[in-house]
Amino acid sequence: MFVACWSVKGGSGTTVVSAALALAVAAGGHDVLLVDLAGDLPATLGLPEPDGAGVGDWLGAGADVPGDALARLEVDAGPNLALLPTGAAIHDEPTRAEELAALLAVDGRVVVADCGSSASATSSALAAGAGLSLLVLRPCYLALRRALKAPIEASGVVLVGEPQRALQQADVEDVLGLRARAAIPWKAAIATAVDAGLLGRRLPPALERGLRDLTDTIAA
Repeated sequence: MFVACWSVKGGSGTTVVSAALALAVAAGGHDVLLVDLAGDLPATLGLPEPDGAGVGDWLGAGADVPGDALARLEVDAGPNLALLPTGAAIHDEPTRAEELAALLAVDGRVVVADCGSSASATSSALAAGAGLSLLVLRPCYLALRRALKAPIEASGVVLVGEPQRALQQADVEDVLGLRARAAIPWKAAIATAVDAGLLGRRLPPALERGLRDLTDTIAA
């Protein structure tokens, strides 16, 4: 299965959600490829920053570099988990981005892509081409307004909670006409694990619980 996590607004939590989904599915014994379009996954997972080429370089290389070259760019990120790092800045070349989406869709592993914001052509291509396209959203009025105008049809929402927000899960679902596939509560332990680069060692229980049903769906 090819899963894309994307947002309409920076800081929504796509990197944490992508990393947590990939780690949880890999912990269940499934081979997982985690694709980093946003550039923050190594730090989030507590890995050294890769110093070689990555998916950005492949996108910018043009048709002379075939799809099988992507496998040589992967780095080990833990048991059953490979990371396709960002490398150079992402090149927004629509045809190449669509080719990447098609390649990820037929990969034999579970593929989870951190697309970051959908503003770029590459992020949009992957979000549109994924079998499970997840809009990662905080219960923010401005984010909800942008989500209504998004050109990508999401499969569902991953709601990342924030304290003292007036909007509730039911409000988001009603406005967008999309089901929340997961809801992650705001917990200081999650932020602490991310800031310390410890997410790759053990998922905070609240994060694991919030994503459990979605993880089971992806792993099925």
